[in-house]
Amino acid sequence: MTVRELQDKIIELKKKTNTAILAHSYQAREIVEIADFTGDSYKLSVDATKTDADNILFCGVHFMAETAKMLSPQKRVFLANKGAGCPMAEQMDKELISQIKAQDPERTVVAYINTTASLKTVCDVCVTSSSALKIVRALDNDKILFIPDCNLGSWVAKQCPEKDIKLLHGGCPTHAALTVREVQKAREEHPDALFLVHPECVPAVAELADYIGSTSGIMDYAKKSEHKEFIIGTETSIAEHLQYDCPDKKFYPVTKDIVCRNMKLTTLPDVYNSLLGMDNGEAFEILMDDKLITDARKCIDEMIRLGG
Repeated sequence: MTVRELQDKIIELKKKTNTAILAHSYQAREIVEIADFTGDSYKLSVDATKTDADNILFCGVHFMAETAKMLSPQKRVFLANKGAGCPMAEQMDKELISQIKAQDPERTVVAYINTTASLKTVCDVCVTSSSALKIVRALDNDKILFIPDCNLGSWVAKQCPEKDIKLLHGGCPTHAALTVREVQKAREEHPDALFLVHPECVPAVAELADYIGSTSGIMDYAKKSEHKEFIIGTETSIAEHLQYDCPDKKFYPVTKDIVCRNMKLTTLPDVYNSLLGMDNGEAFEILMDDKLITDARKCIDEMIRLGG
């Protein structure tokens, strides 16, 4: 079966099962093409609340599907590949942060959206990479514990010198692995290109950027810019998607090694088999009890209240 034939079967099945397919921007092109919604993790969860579909099939990683379930508890939410986790989301747990809160109770706990539902239950407010700066500035409390990504937290702290921001060692291993030397080499090879980078990269790399922003921010900047060449400092699939969307421009991954292995676990056959298995128990459904949803949603609701 060809990719196109399998895509056509998926399109037919999602209509038959009344399913909306959500694909994170790091997914492969053939998955993005059959998705009803694409974008960052939080945007997709919001998109899920706006669709009339009974079922949500998330092509991403586990914490993202959890967030979609929290915001749409009345819908069935499935993860296309049950093995797709997130190393950053799993670095810290509820017990660790509870202990730190007990030792330093005056701090407001700011949790990056890339955290588990369990961890969110002991956090005060959630943020995305695009809303982190705005929300931290909006907090009444100047004493903050920012988790889990110390690189994103460091970038926020630099923009908010008036805040006392405590960081823990954690973050995205894929973005954190990008080095200054790799950026310099890419600039030497493409001297006319602007360097666009995600704030999950280490501060020394971020300092070399012409633009720092979330995945969607990077894509929007590149699409709207009059510039014609860009070095993309985030997951390699973003350079690929941008090349499709803007064929008149040139996009270069800063290195071929910025690949999220968990995102790449999801395949087109996974999507197809999930649609087939929704009613016989073979698809991986996200199941959360009411208390977990209620407790974990508090920090997301606070993010929404603060304009995130």
